Amino acid sequence: MRRREFLKALAGAVMTFRLTWADGIPSDLRITRAVGFYLESKRNKFAGKNSRRDVHGSKARERMVRLYTNMGVDGFGFCGAAQSLVAKLLGKNPFDFYRGKERAMVSPLAAGAMPLWDLSGKVRGKPVYKLIGGAGHEKVRVYDGSIYFSDLLPAYADDYEDRFREEIDMGLAIGHRAFKVKIGRGAKWMPTEAGYARDIEVLQTIRHHVGPDVLIGVDANNGYGLARTKQLLEDLPGFNFAFVEEMFPEKVDDCLELRRFIAEHGWKTLVADGESARTVDEFKPYVEARALDVLQADMRRFGFEGILAEAALARSKGLMVAPHNWGSLIGYYMQLNVGRAIPNFYLAEHDPLVSPVLISEGYKMKDGRATVPDSPGFGLKLDDAKFVNVDVEFDIKA
Repeated sequence: MRRREFLKALAGAVMTFRLTWADGIPSDLRITRAVGFYLESKRNKFAGKNSRRDVHGSKARERMVRLYTNMGVDGFGFCGAAQSLVAKLLGKNPFDFYRGKERAMVSPLAAGAMPLWDLSGKVRGKPVYKLIGGAGHEKVRVYDGSIYFSDLLPAYADDYEDRFREEIDMGLAIGHRAFKVKIGRGAKWMPTEAGYARDIEVLQTIRHHVGPDVLIGVDANNGYGLARTKQLLEDLPGFNFAFVEEMFPEKVDDCLELRRFIAEHGWKTLVADGESARTVDEFKPYVEARALDVLQADMRRFGFEGILAEAALARSKGLMVAPHNWGSLIGYYMQLNVGRAIPNFYLAEHDPLVSPVLISEGYKMKDGRATVPDSPGFGLKLDDAKFVNVDVEFDIKA
């Protein structure tokens, strides 16, 4: 059979399969093959240091899994599960793991269930965000999280103010209207007071460049203490920080004191934290005390089920979630689907990465807000002509 005829027949088979969905889950649907591979991507800049870690570079590499079925439908996504766990899916109906009423996948993949979600959405002909909720805003607010310590890179040491303006302009050009700026140079890389003075200088440079209407938050990666955080806010009283993130190793009492201090001054700055959390239970004391405004569990570590549980916990006290996402292209699209699914979503973190293998035409960003396609699954595709060149970890069949 010629390639064109084969593809036409395959498309017809897939369409027939989708049309019969209303009759129930096909009992003969089976996962027949699983390919573990690495998605490599490159960001639009070289990311420097933060308060704790050395240079982050310009590339990212993520472990993915692609699941094939006997019905000609495949799904893929981020998955860190071991090959032995992925192998347990072979020969199974993917809907054996789907808990529709709970909006959850209970599978050997645990938090790495994105491939199953993508496959389920494609089979049902529905976008994933509708499967996990569909109660969010039509467009999801996004911020550029890639403004690191460019002033400490040798290439920009002599003109770092211009470099920060250039990096902000790069973000504005792709549609951003909100930025997160790394601070905390004095925690490791510079003398304490000199580092703090540089933090202030960089923030003033950026604010002057973008004007008052662009949202700016800061992230100290625990490089500040409570007293220094208060000093920053007092030294820049008109800066209008959108949020302060991970300013110090979190404790309920310290976070409560910071929120009290902010309210006392009449500022609207939000207190955000939580990227190092491993379980939803770790957030419970902060939620109960309302010690944080925004919970930031890591998108890939928690997966959809974990983030949805975190969001439900936060919503019980009128709080918001903004999943942490760095070093991940695919995590960005995961966040956007969560943002379309839940009502208490704050902002999605964008690490500006691109991959020649991944096709994401349905996702667009303008004026700081991203659209999420109504395409089945995640609305993402793999360029099969380029997929043959990816680094494959395993290829197993039923």
